[in-house]
Amino acid sequence: MMNIYAGNLPYSLNDEELQALFAEHGEVEKATIMMDRETGRSRGFGFVIMPEESQALAAISALNGFEINGRALRINEAKPKENKPRFERSGGGGRSGGGRGGHRGGGGRRQYDDEY
Repeated sequence: MMNIYAGNLPYSLNDEELQALFAEHGEVEKATIMMDRETGRSRGFGFVIMPEESQALAAISALNGFEINGRALRINEAKPKENKPRFERSGGGGRSGGGRGGHRGGGGRRQYDDEY
């Protein structure tokens, strides 16, 4: 089984069309285009799962660089997702620093309360 990344997809392409594109090269278990949560529009990439590795490799070879609506597709084996905490990927270093700053301020108030 192989998970395939499909990038630079036309924004008009849907899951069924992506599946049909890969089905020309073998059995497709699932094809999903990633959608933007806020707008509901395609993010221009997706993933395809093909059970037979030989068919998946043939699809990658045939479709990488293939043009649809003037867009050259980028097709390759999907890399495993890194397990990073969400805040690190989104530049949350400032947020965690702000949390520490708030903690120091809280510590100061506790000292003040203890003195009186």
